[in-house]
Amino acid sequence: MNPPSMNYYLKSNNTAIYHLCLLCLFAALAACTEARHYEKNYDIVDTKWAADSLYVFEFEIKDATAKYDFFYNLRNDLLYPYQNIYVAFYLENAQKEVIDQELQNITLFDPKTGKPFGSGFGDTYSHQLPIPKLTNFKFPKAGKYTYRLEQRMREDPLPKIRSVGLKIVKVP
Repeated sequence: MNPPSMNYYLKSNNTAIYHLCLLCLFAALAACTEARHYEKNYDIVDTKWAADSLYVFEFEIKDATAKYDFFYNLRNDLLYPYQNIYVAFYLENAQKEVIDQELQNITLFDPKTGKPFGSGFGDTYSHQLPIPKLTNFKFPKAGKYTYRLEQRMREDPLPKIRSVGLKIVKVP
C-alpha cells in the first residue's frame, strides 16, 4: 500500500483551514449579538473636565416595553489625582421633565492598592461602568430622551479625564 500523496495532505489542510475560518466567523458574529441601542463619547479638551461642562446625550426609544442597561464609558490618565469621581446625571423626557437623577460615586482605582480598574494601554485607562440605578430600566413611554452628565468633584477643572460617554444596551 502506497502512502497518500502530498496533494492529499494539502487538500485536507485546505479543507480544515476553510472550516476553521468559518467557525471563527460564526463565533465572531455570535459575539456581536449585543443589542446596543445607543452609544456616544465625548473627548475632553486638554483632559480637563470643567464643572460647568454638561455633556448631553440625546436618543430615541421606540420600544417602551423593553428593558435597557446604561453604562458610562470613561477614560482617565494613570495620573488622575483621585481614586474616584463624583458625577450627577439627569434623565429627561421630550418635555424636559426629569424622570430620573442621581449623584454617583464611581471608584476608578483600588482604594487599598492604588491599582487602576478598567483596561489600560500606556497611561490611559478605559472603563465601561454599569449605572446601577439604570439597570433593567424601563422607559415610561416611547419617544425622545435626553441624558445630561456633569462632574461634581471639588477640583475645577478636573484634570486627567480624557473622555466620557454613554452606552445604552437593550436587555435581551
